[in-house]
Amino acid sequence: MVETQRTVDTPQGPITYTLTVKSVKNMNLRLEGDGTVRVSVNRRVPYAAADTFVRSRAAWIGRGRERLAQRGAPIPPPDREEALQSLTRALDRVLPQVEPLGVTRPALQARYMTSRWGSCHWTRGKIVLNTALAALPEELMDYVTLHELVHFLHPNHGPGFYAVMDRLMPDWKEKRARLKGCALQKP
Repeated sequence: MVETQRTVDTPQGPITYTLTVKSVKNMNLRLEGDGTVRVSVNRRVPYAAADTFVRSRAAWIGRGRERLAQRGAPIPPPDREEALQSLTRALDRVLPQVEPLGVTRPALQARYMTSRWGSCHWTRGKIVLNTALAALPEELMDYVTLHELVHFLHPNHGPGFYAVMDRLMPDWKEKRARLKGCALQKP
């Protein structure tokens, strides 16, 4: 694997990106949470083709960087043990809403994740919550916790899932929108 820094001129201004040559089928472009651009290409792809690819995606990169700038300061990874205590309290607050529907207390795991707030492993009776949630207001922690618990009733995001969310937390869409404004920081 080979990595190099490259800069291309675009109508939106120069874009510097990291080019990684590795075993991939397609040319891939990623905009990282800090606004850096990464491109990966197969070893047979000329560097000039990667430059052209970045140039063609300049407007998209610009829009993505604007969204990232609007999110504000990223949330740093908190202490795992303290976060687990906060997340356990969130589970204690929210579980009574779903117990009458047949959801039993799942195992709770806390870990820092850079791209999601939580996940449900309904077949294993476990939810994983992002430790970064502990740095957010209680109502956002409760929203994510409820979201994951409802997956024990509806493993996908189908109409049944959203019907339960609407019934148990009518303002969940507003909370989801607020959560989208929070950025995760890579450790």
